Amino acid sequence: MVNIPINLSGMELLRVEHVTKRYASHTALDDVSLQIPQGSVYGLLGPNGAGKTTLIRIINRITAPDQGRVWLGDRELAPEDVNRIGYLPEERGLYKKMRVGEQALFFARLKGMTRAEATRRLKAWFAKFGIEGWWNRKVEELSKGMAQKVQFIITVLHEPELLIFDEPFSGFDPINANLLKEEILELKRRGATIIFSTHNMSSVEEICDHITLINRSHNVLSGPVDEIRRSYGERLYRIDFVGDDRTAAALAEGLSERWRLVRSGEQESGYRSLTVQLPADTAVRDLLAWVSERVDVRNFVEQIPSMNDIFIRVVGGPDVADVRTESITPSVSQER
Repeated sequence: MVNIPINLSGMELLRVEHVTKRYASHTALDDVSLQIPQGSVYGLLGPNGAGKTTLIRIINRITAPDQGRVWLGDRELAPEDVNRIGYLPEERGLYKKMRVGEQALFFARLKGMTRAEATRRLKAWFAKFGIEGWWNRKVEELSKGMAQKVQFIITVLHEPELLIFDEPFSGFDPINANLLKEEILELKRRGATIIFSTHNMSSVEEICDHITLINRSHNVLSGPVDEIRRSYGERLYRIDFVGDDRTAAALAEGLSERWRLVRSGEQESGYRSLTVQLPADTAVRDLLAWVSERVDVRNFVEQIPSMNDIFIRVVGGPDVADVRTESITPSVSQER
């Protein structure tokens, strides 16, 4: 496993230790471990069939591992801990013939809330999501997006310590997806710890602090998002500068003689652009100083790979499962 160290400082809410789960001849999870810091948004990533849903079901005590243990806080996960968890599954499920408010109250009571407290909180959430007029309507009358809002509310209503969202933005238009995203971040600000399972890599970069990537039943990559992205960087730097064709050609030629010129082009702003790859033994300041002596530099930025690029690189490799025993400790300092 490629592991980027996390400084938990003792603030760990959930720990999965060497969990294995088999179904007949299929191994859904094979010796999977991870640590989820308290008060974080933790991305659980992987292609279809990788084992993510099985892990989520184990955390929710829907099924049990064949080997390994799961800890919530300072003790092993127990049946009574279910009320400390809120779970929004990818496969949504509401009773279509029930009225919306009645069903929301039903689930709230299952979580131990009084009818009065549940009603008060539900009314506030319905108003926030703009669906208060649907309290007495039947679930079957709801659009898919509105039904998902109701299920999100039911999931978070009892204010659990741990929230698990499996593809929460599926089926949402951009406006409502952004609304949900803001609510997830607000829950984090209020102290909730969130496991966020998704295929949407842009969402991972926007809201996740840490990730685990599961592939072929193994944990193949774990760590803070920013440090993972930097560890997969290839020392590519884009330089935007002022200059005409002749200046750009001369600069490109000089760069090619000293370093590796990856690409060149012209920005929409009118500035010229060159991207250079530096060898490991070259300081970034040397490149910047050399370029600054020859052109008027307007922007100088490292090209950090996206989580989508990293996902494809790791999952798309020929022998992904073979990297699970590797360990790296990248340097995240950047010379200027």
